[in-house]
Amino acid sequence: MDSLAYPVRVDATLQEPLSRWLWLVKWILVIPHYVVLALLWLAFLVLTVVAMVAIVVTGRYPRPIFDFNVGVLRWSWRVAYYSYGGLGSDSYPPFSLAERVDDPARLEVVYPERLSRGLALVKWWLLAIPHYLVLSLFLGGSGYAVHGHNGAAALGLIPLLVLIAGVALLFTGRYPRDIFDLVLGLNRWVLRAVAYVGLMTDRYPPFRLDLGVETAGGGGGRGGTPLEGRFASAMQHPDPVPSAGDRRRWGAGRIIAVVVASLAFIASLGLLSGGATLKVVDDVGRADDGYVTNSPVELRTRGHALVSREAQIRNDKTVVDLPARLIGRVRIEAWAPDDEDLFVGIAEHDDVAACLAGVALSTVGDPIDAYGDRDYRFTHGGAPRTSPVDSRIWAASAVGPGTQQITFSPREGSWSVVVMNADGSAPVRASVRVGATLPVLDDVATGLIWAGLVLLCGGGVGLWLAVRRR
Repeated sequence: MDSLAYPVRVDATLQEPLSRWLWLVKWILVIPHYVVLALLWLAFLVLTVVAMVAIVVTGRYPRPIFDFNVGVLRWSWRVAYYSYGGLGSDSYPPFSLAERVDDPARLEVVYPERLSRGLALVKWWLLAIPHYLVLSLFLGGSGYAVHGHNGAAALGLIPLLVLIAGVALLFTGRYPRDIFDLVLGLNRWVLRAVAYVGLMTDRYPPFRLDLGVETAGGGGGRGGTPLEGRFASAMQHPDPVPSAGDRRRWGAGRIIAVVVASLAFIASLGLLSGGATLKVVDDVGRADDGYVTNSPVELRTRGHALVSREAQIRNDKTVVDLPARLIGRVRIEAWAPDDEDLFVGIAEHDDVAACLAGVALSTVGDPIDAYGDRDYRFTHGGAPRTSPVDSRIWAASAVGPGTQQITFSPREGSWSVVVMNADGSAPVRASVRVGATLPVLDDVATGLIWAGLVLLCGGGVGLWLAVRRR
């Protein structure tokens, strides 16, 4: 079936002559567009979820939401074509969702009167997987899957071709027409796939490159011009400019309202998930003695001591004792694998540093991977001059075989926890578990849930008011 029959129509005009050097600074010029588009795409995602629910219930894509989402695609295509998705125009793209027949980059999606309820649930995550794989090659990022490293993503085919076109433009003043046709065809494939994932059509995107501009005879081709086909008709018989009373018009105020409501909606989901998580921790993770305790962590060092990273507690001279109010009491438990005599203590960080100066030890940081492996920073040195038990710096300490437990009421200062063999020998191996009473955990969870519900309702009402027909 020909290209013009496909409901997503993408085209562009190669504006010649093009500046030889302007493409070198376009990354600066499009920063305002990138900022706006980042917000618009957040709204796009939220509205797509709303549209999916509407499609499942009614079989129809709400027209105001459809117009907004198509406008976001159109805006993105203009910016991409002006910048490093095409470099085919030096005309600065407008800040608008509306279609303009004189734009060098044009996109239109035919509104679907009916959509499949079932496809709306699977097309974006299941049916589109083949296109995701292909698009990763077009746009870049396939290096992660292929090479499995954390370096920069591989350069995609579209950016690579555009870079070649930019170099050719710099030295010859001309954009190679073959590269233009291929870049346009690749972008056409990308935008068709995005529209399908955005639930705007049930027609599966074709696995083909329609090169060049769309022509009246169907498909892309080098022989076509932007004045052929449907876009020629649009330019010869332009639609009237929408009036203020046009019920489908998306002005700046309405767009801002959608973005703000979408941000409120997204924030509400974060607050609700955070509140629910804290609720579960408080209800399930709290033991009968009132402590919320983490799972034991195995620690080891070839040195003579394990020292926690400095923990700062600041009260800022408030009327309420914030550490005690927020954290409550802290309990630290430690035990050696063979029930050897073990020492555990907590003291001011500076006192610990002075007491263990010159001692070989490991400072323990946070987990650094999904397996819970710890970040150790080893400090070379010798053995301690005295047993840790003999030092008087400890705010709380315990020593002996089996599980050693200390409790501590947090107060202002910088604190470190130390675990050593009771005789100061090396190496040190121990399992450590930390708990706290966290007296305000339930109140914080409840507050997050209520704040999330308020934002959810406010965002929902805001979206409804913004997208409803006027």
